[in-house]
Amino acid sequence: MYDETTTSGLIRAATPVGTRAGYMPGFGNDFETEALPGALPQGRNSPQRCAYGLYGEQLSGTAFTAPQHRNERTWCYRIRPSVKHVGRFVRIDMAHWKSAPNVIPDVTSLGQYRWDPVPHSDEALTWVTGMRTMTTAGDAGAQSGMAAHVYLVTASMQDEYFFSADGELLVVPQEGRLRFCTELGVIDVEPKEIAILPRGLVYRVEVIDGPARGFVCENYGQKFELPGRGPIGANCMANRRDFKTPVAAFEDRDAPSRVIVKWAGEFHATEIGHSPLDVVAWHGNYAPCKYDMRDYCPIGAILFDHPDPSIFTVLTAPSGVEGTANIDFVLFRERWMSMENTFRPPWYHKNVMSELMGNIYGEYDAKPKGFVPGGISLHNCMLPHGPDNDAFMKASLAELQPEKLDETMSFMFETRFPQRLTEFAARTAPLQDDYVECWSSLRKRFTGAPEGDWS
Repeated sequence: MYDETTTSGLIRAATPVGTRAGYMPGFGNDFETEALPGALPQGRNSPQRCAYGLYGEQLSGTAFTAPQHRNERTWCYRIRPSVKHVGRFVRIDMAHWKSAPNVIPDVTSLGQYRWDPVPHSDEALTWVTGMRTMTTAGDAGAQSGMAAHVYLVTASMQDEYFFSADGELLVVPQEGRLRFCTELGVIDVEPKEIAILPRGLVYRVEVIDGPARGFVCENYGQKFELPGRGPIGANCMANRRDFKTPVAAFEDRDAPSRVIVKWAGEFHATEIGHSPLDVVAWHGNYAPCKYDMRDYCPIGAILFDHPDPSIFTVLTAPSGVEGTANIDFVLFRERWMSMENTFRPPWYHKNVMSELMGNIYGEYDAKPKGFVPGGISLHNCMLPHGPDNDAFMKASLAELQPEKLDETMSFMFETRFPQRLTEFAARTAPLQDDYVECWSSLRKRFTGAPEGDWS
């Protein structure tokens, strides 16, 4: 069966045997899928005449000459070539979606910051108009660094489409459910899942359950990939088979449509007379995907000491410095703690990476108070941070038995670049002005005696 109509009106390919409805398993695989029988050429990429009168077109996510293991491209067979999906561009303003570099002279980004959840408003907000940038790092034009956003979405995009030429988007829902109708298929995401939308991919975002709120990491640099496991070996952490890529889906609809493009940090709009989601078949390894974070299997210490947080990395985007990521996406989810004679929460530290954290649900063990679901914290590079006094005392004096951290899920966007606050983060978002006071009750316990003062 090929003629499977989605709830969004797109004609979707039949789901291959052994996969979940509408998706193919794998990360970075070479996929092939067609929504109409025989639409996908066999044995060649660019036949003289494509079936159904389709146009062959390549979407390249890397340079043509990138090394084989990093080379990413997808061949699309579509109703109209992409040159028909754009016309004359007009600059438009998106007041709250910012790109790096974004330096505001009278805003101090150096510090430890924490925000309550950005509240919803009565305004109808789409994926594009509801984006609120919190921090930027690096330089979008130089294709390095990132931006961290909060999205507030209450309305579906109607005859409107979007793509970013600046970077791929890692979407982390915290509330509500969204549907991404993309050129290469349909992805539904909800809290506890993530989605990756490649640079240059055209899509429309619909609200399934709203209002929707979540976090976005805009990656200006090399694409996200799975981290090397080293001596951990072949298993655990995030497995390739648990990532899901959509099967082909298309719409053949003639109607006035608007395409918004983010390019070099600026927004442009163009008017066309049809839907650009017209890829009937495709094959390649440059495609969107989703991942259920409940499938992530953490690795940890099982005798003594607390491992570095890098052991919880789900995805990493490399930089030009070996072992130092442009971005790491790190997940702190339910897990067992069983270490002997060990301070179990994250220890006090400062490092070269800038850490933006978001809480999806539950309590974070190092900050059980104040870091609420939907909240955000920022600890910039070389700024010290760690547990508050209550968490420190509890962990220092606890009887150490095996303990499960339950009903908790938070994450970190970590980058080698300093993260600078936007105007929205500094002046509009609900900043907790007293956050730095969470360490005020830490006191000197040194007495000169080996046992110290633990009163």
